[in-house]
Parts: sequence; C-alpha cells; structure tokens
Amino acid sequence: MRLFPHQVNLSLSRSKLSGLLSYFLGQANQSAPSDALPLWIGGHLCGSLRRAAVETLRASRSVRLHTHTVHIGDELTSLPALNETLAEIALALKAAGQAPGWRDELLDVWSEQNQSIAGIERGVVRPLGLVTKAVHLNGLSADGGIWVARRSLTKATDPGVWDTLVGGLVGYQEDPEIALIRESDEEAGLDAPQISQRTSLRKITRMHRQVKEGFQAEDVLTSECVLESGVTPQNRDGEVMEIACLAPDTLMRMLGEDAFTIEASIVLAEDLLRRSVG
Repeated sequence: MRLFPHQVNLSLSRSKLSGLLSYFLGQANQSAPSDALPLWIGGHLCGSLRRAAVETLRASRSVRLHTHTVHIGDELTSLPALNETLAEIALALKAAGQAPGWRDELLDVWSEQNQSIAGIERGVVRPLGLVTKAVHLNGLSADGGIWVARRSLTKATDPGVWDTLVGGLVGYQEDPEIALIRESDEEAGLDAPQISQRTSLRKITRMHRQVKEGFQAEDVLTSECVLESGVTPQNRDGEVMEIACLAPDTLMRMLGEDAFTIEASIVLAEDLLRRSVG
C-alpha cells in the first residue's frame, strides 16, 4: 500500500524539534550588510548592493547612483532591453571577480511584489542581493526513515555538508513544480512517476543571510514524498557524494550537531516537527 507523508508519524520530542527549528530560523534571519544599498531594477525594489559592487558598476550607463539607493534600467520599458542590460551588469561583475559560481544559467529577478521582471545570471544573484526560490524534496521511507544527500566536495557552497535529498534553485520562468521534478531527476535519479504522490510545494520561510558572495534572500519551498520500497535514490549529476537513509533519531542528533546546510536544517526540522507525535 502506498503511504503518504502524513501517514508516517514519528515519536520524537516536539519541544526539542521546536527549539532546533527556532534556532535555524534565527540563523537565517539576518540584516543585509551594513554597507549595502537598496537596489532598484526596472523601477522595482529587488535587492541590495554592497559598496564594492557599487564601485564596479559606477561607470555603467544603465546604473544611476543616488545617496542611499542604486538604480539599474529605470528608463527601460521592454523585457529584452532590461535582460540585455542585466547581462552587461553580470559580465561587469564577472570581470571584476565579483561573480563567483558563474553557471551560464538564468534566474528570475523578483520584485518586492513577488513579480518576475527579468532574468539574470545565477552567479550574480548573491552579489546583488536578489531573491531566489529554492525547491526541496524530503524523501521518506515507509518505516519512517529520511533520505538525505551529502554535497560533493567540488560544490562552491557548503562542500561535503549534508543536505536534503533534493534541493535546487528554480530557473528563469520555470514553474517550481517542474523545477522540483528536474532536480529530483538530476540529484536523486527519481523519475516523475516515482514522486507523483508528493505533497504540493509550500513555502516555509524566506531566508535572509549574509554569505561570502553577498546576501542570500531565498524563499524555501518544500515537498514531501514517501518513496516506495525498493526505490533507492542515485545521484546523476555528480554534485552529490553520498546518499543515505537515516533513522529519525539519528537525523535529529545530526541536526543538533549542525551537520546540515542551514536551508536543509530548516526543511528537515520543520518536517520532523509536523509529523512528530512525541
């Protein structure tokens, strides 16, 4: 019989899990760097720009510097023109060594009203403090185990650290549910039919965190799915070094040891808390 996530209950301490979740959420609730200026793109408030990046972009024709704000492309009225300008901005940051993790992938530029107004290179979203959306899949076993993945040592961010089974950013103009299917295939070798009984994606929180690249503002979206017996996730894209199915108490102990990325810690602790009856 196929089980659904709400049918896999756990006997764990809800008070301890609640404390862990509060701790992780606190770690992901930071202010922008003190030297950062609000960044407006195409007439919309979208991010925050640190002083070093401001100096890099000062000479750009599409950038307007005010005392307390930075504006890019305010005069542009067409999407192609704004996208072209943002591509030039990204290349300028790359040339200045301020675009680590360049991927030749586009992500949405989200306005404060949660509207996608343009697309921009993934490698500059943190330097510009732009909002990203990340999808996560909690893969569960019928006996209550939780599948998790350890990030490859070659990953630019958090190498060798434990993570959710599936986690990745939503691409430019990509439906989040499609992004989850894509990431599940790449990271865990799970085909769409194998996760068809997953729960709908839901937003847990928006992270605000200072990172070495700049500022992370990220919506954390999660889904749960009980994998059928005999299904063993296998990484396909080379970005995972290990996949394991952990007992709930083992996972809880590892969360307390900060063994997971902050994003994964939030997703996993929230899921354990929702399903715990202890």
